[in-house]
Amino acid sequence: MADPTDWLPHRPPFLLLDEVHDVEPGRSARGSWRLTGDEPFFAGHFPGRPTLPGVLMIESLAQVGAVAVLSDERFTGHLVLFGGIDGARFRRQVEPGDTLELEVELGRMSPRAGKGQGWATVGGQPACEASLLFILTS
Repeated sequence: MADPTDWLPHRPPFLLLDEVHDVEPGRSARGSWRLTGDEPFFAGHFPGRPTLPGVLMIESLAQVGAVAVLSDERFTGHLVLFGGIDGARFRRQVEPGDTLELEVELGRMSPRAGKGQGWATVGGQPACEASLLFILTS
């Protein structure tokens, strides 16, 4: 297991990845995000029935994808920006106490951009999936 800040410039409160479990540089990455219930967004989304916002699930997948990109020596020192989302589907609610298991497999990467496919699960059950576009800047 590794610290995501070894690759990512993100820091709390916007680091949505606790651990990186596996990296194949330029190909894939797996990680997890433990939701304690202390995260401030749960107070308003939704009172009495706290639920992880889908957009934050997508962002956590993008952060895992950025680890896969930045672990490739061709892209070391770049900033990976979120360029787009296609086919996002949310399969279940994610609540306080859940651990979101995240996986992204990259497709073709160029010096400027690339795509990946991401999956998030809780306890082995699908929570979210999406195709992600990554933009690389210097």
